Amino acid sequence: MSTIHLSGLHHSLHPAPKQEKIALWTRFCSDHKIIQSAVPLFELSNGHVMVRPYGRDQRLILQRSTQMNELVITEVQKVISDFKSHSEEYEGLIYMMFWTNNNLVLPLYIGKSEKYGTHQNLSANIDGIEKNNGFFCRWGYNYAYHIGNLSAVVCHGHPEEKIIRKYKKWAERLFTDFPSENPKLQCDTYFWIEAWKRGSAGIWKEYGETSLTFLEYLLIGVASDLFPDLLLNNEGVNRK
Repeated sequence: MSTIHLSGLHHSLHPAPKQEKIALWTRFCSDHKIIQSAVPLFELSNGHVMVRPYGRDQRLILQRSTQMNELVITEVQKVISDFKSHSEEYEGLIYMMFWTNNNLVLPLYIGKSEKYGTHQNLSANIDGIEKNNGFFCRWGYNYAYHIGNLSAVVCHGHPEEKIIRKYKKWAERLFTDFPSENPKLQCDTYFWIEAWKRGSAGIWKEYGETSLTFLEYLLIGVASDLFPDLLLNNEGVNRK
């Protein structure tokens, strides 16, 4: 009977020291030019996040920056064009909200938006992205989307049932005080997004081809180990 040698497998499964995880993280951020290609998440005026009325009820919402809108549209259009041409080059989009410190990316939230919806149609989260303010690749102004739900906590006048615990945690991390007529950020807050190409290697290059779903899982896992007091993701993280 042949013998199976597990020494290499044992080594690969041994938990990586923190410096190795930091190296993985910084290499991924450098390879994808996260700091260089990121934009401010919010539109600012005199250091405060601008708010504006939205929807039929004219409720107040936090305003995404013009640069953020343009970046999302640019990257989403790659995925929409891919869907229409049936070329299957892109799986969807990976994104991150973050702070920086001495060129180190400090992750606040990591997520994805897939190309396909539940019936293999183009996902409603990205369809018609130029006018899709409500969904907007999961960063829309509607309730049940990131900016809409965060606005319910940070801005005055939203129904109590729309104020969700998850986004209270976001507000506590991002803003000096809330609710507020002139919300002010704790730190400059940035947004990065990239259309993810099928067959690309992720944060763990030795693994090789990494799907969008597994990339999100790996990034959240590494980020939660390195920055447990910063990351706002609830799923895929160690419970405190």
